[in-house]
Amino acid sequence: MDYESFVKSTLFDAPPEKISLYLKALWYDAKDDWEMSHHIAQDIPDKNGSWIHAYLHRKEGDRFNAGYWYNKAGKTFPSFSLEEEWNQLAKAFSQ
Repeated sequence: MDYESFVKSTLFDAPPEKISLYLKALWYDAKDDWEMSHHIAQDIPDKNGSWIHAYLHRKEGDRFNAGYWYNKAGKTFPSFSLEEEWNQLAKAFSQ
């Protein structure tokens, strides 16, 4: 699914059926369902899952935990907005 289609999908009540776990976690975050997004992200055992997990803890305001997950993802703690990071994540996983 391309980025623009993914963003448009956040206007609907359910995520698209055939999207990656990365996009599914971001979809629920876009719908303000942090718990579901976190539940999905924490079970993705790779650096991309760790990146989403880090973003979610940053959004939650838990800088310490976010820093741990950014480190696991091989990323530095961002100095830009959460919205910019969500878009960066969505673009990275919708190709």
